[in-house]
Amino acid sequence: MTASVLGIADGSALGGSLRLVVTDPRSLRAAKAAVDGVIEAIDAAASRFREDSELSRLNAAPEHEVVVSALLAQAIAAGLRGAQLTEGAVDPTVGTAIRLAGYDTDFARVIKDGGPLRVHTSRVPGWQAIRFEAATRRVWIPRGVEIDLGATAKALAADLAAKAAAEAVAGGGILVSLGGDIAVAGETPVDGWPVQVSEDSGAPVDAREETVTINDGGIATSSTTVRRWTRGGVSLHHIIDPATGLPAGGPWRTATVAAATCVDANIASTAAIVKGHQALVWLERQGLAARLVDQEGRVERTSRWPAPADSKLLPNIF
Repeated sequence: MTASVLGIADGSALGGSLRLVVTDPRSLRAAKAAVDGVIEAIDAAASRFREDSELSRLNAAPEHEVVVSALLAQAIAAGLRGAQLTEGAVDPTVGTAIRLAGYDTDFARVIKDGGPLRVHTSRVPGWQAIRFEAATRRVWIPRGVEIDLGATAKALAADLAAKAAAEAVAGGGILVSLGGDIAVAGETPVDGWPVQVSEDSGAPVDAREETVTINDGGIATSSTTVRRWTRGGVSLHHIIDPATGLPAGGPWRTATVAAATCVDANIASTAAIVKGHQALVWLERQGLAARLVDQEGRVERTSRWPAPADSKLLPNIF
């Protein structure tokens, strides 16, 4: 597979980068329209940075039962499933904690160096505080809870966008990357989809970087090195430990996971950062292919992640 036979569209979406790749360049326009439609719908439903988003309206109505759209219900269900699968390491009730840490607007507008914040260690309310009925799409949240779907909504958008693009075109393969959350759909290229594993999804292609090949599913990277800001000389990042309500510490600065869907990959990569020293054991127990980078740049891989000389990677079911 060479770049000359691909159709590629780059842009920005959901506060980060967007890349769409199609194996048939003639289908690029139709595929891009389908992807854009999904992204616009997810942004309107699940953004916590838009006052007019459905999620913002839900957060502004505590102790009231609200019937949400099918799309927001799907995003909330994914967030709650992530909390259950990770034993609370990924929790959608971190909204208040991440806002108080300074991540209170689209990241491009976050002040990168500001005055000190008053923060204290406090466990987040917990996902069990949310009452959600999937069949009726009814949601109730207690006062003081702000839902944040950052660990799942962008990955869900990648999954849905790849599927929508594949349905919009007559054959061929689709790859959608939203800030490094990658989903593929349609016909797999003969040699698979090569993916450069980088801490920064915006990094240029570099032959010195590790590359793996996926055939289906999704792959996601969570990192504490990119979305960072400083308050009062203290460096902060966007991955919150629900047990403390503060940015996660621990040994890992980056986690990359492949799974059956991009949502599952992102749930697991975020959980790995939060779980710290227990991450590798937990990932092995889930049967997931994962690559972790510690604070000193040392790399650890689960048994399902290929050695650098063997790039083939087969996502497992979470």
